[in-house]
Amino acid sequence: MADLQTGLVVASHGRHCLVESPDGQRRICHPRGKKNAVVVGDQVRWQVTGDEGSIERVDQRRNLFYRQDEMRTKSFAANLDQVLVLVAADPEFSESQLARALIAAQAEGIDALIVLNKSDLQPAFDRAWARLEPYRRMGCQVLPLRLKSADGSEGGLDVLRQHLDDKRTLVLGPSGVGKSTLVNRLVPEARAQTGEISRALNSGKHTTTSTTWYWVDTERHTALIDSPGFQEFGLNHIEAMQLAHLMPDLNATLGDCRFYNCTHLHEPGCGVVAHVQTGDPDQPATDPLAISENRYRLYREFFAELSDKRRY
Repeated sequence: MADLQTGLVVASHGRHCLVESPDGQRRICHPRGKKNAVVVGDQVRWQVTGDEGSIERVDQRRNLFYRQDEMRTKSFAANLDQVLVLVAADPEFSESQLARALIAAQAEGIDALIVLNKSDLQPAFDRAWARLEPYRRMGCQVLPLRLKSADGSEGGLDVLRQHLDDKRTLVLGPSGVGKSTLVNRLVPEARAQTGEISRALNSGKHTTTSTTWYWVDTERHTALIDSPGFQEFGLNHIEAMQLAHLMPDLNATLGDCRFYNCTHLHEPGCGVVAHVQTGDPDQPATDPLAISENRYRLYREFFAELSDKRRY
């Protein structure tokens, strides 16, 4: 169709979404057909229908970050450059949820960045930083951050901005870790934009529980995509035998197993198990390919979960 225009989906609520044109103007649009589902970050082709628009086609995605359990699939955003997982020194973060998010990003070929907030809280921060040592060792970028402190000072934002420049970043994390504070620090007008989107889509408070796109710079080169907090992160879209390949520390040891179909759980001659760190977890690993006992425990738990024959 010759009159189709290009656009970027910056917010969605049910069958309504907000599409931004290349000139920055935004218009409410409705996907045509039930199968034409759109998510924030999609590049779409749409046409004018009165004061609104009709999305006729969704361009091919580079990636789609999502979670899936037995009941439903929850899509966060598409066409991402990286996922920023924000955790805090207090309350203590769930390593299971962190690992699940990283696996989902790895499965889509999306870079991940871990940011640990509340660097002023001691000894909680040092304990949390130590828990993240296996992630630094396996090549994850881990940054300290202080968004609020008793004296009102901040720290780490300038370094974080360098990792966000010219990228489309999904901010992910559980409730209460400072996600909204981070977005508001980096995008001062975020609250106003959220209000505008809410009024445009007539979604009321829904925008606090949906994914929303914000431009950090006036040139629209750097974007933050705020996402709702989550308590569970299902990985039902991942095959159990694929799991080790999506965990960089385990993946680095693959290829030395005696059996080609090794599950890395109980087989003799397993190259993965040979690198699992035993002894005092606080002592530095002497094996450059060491896998922490805790990370291996997570692998076993996830493998059992994904192998469950009751899965849909």
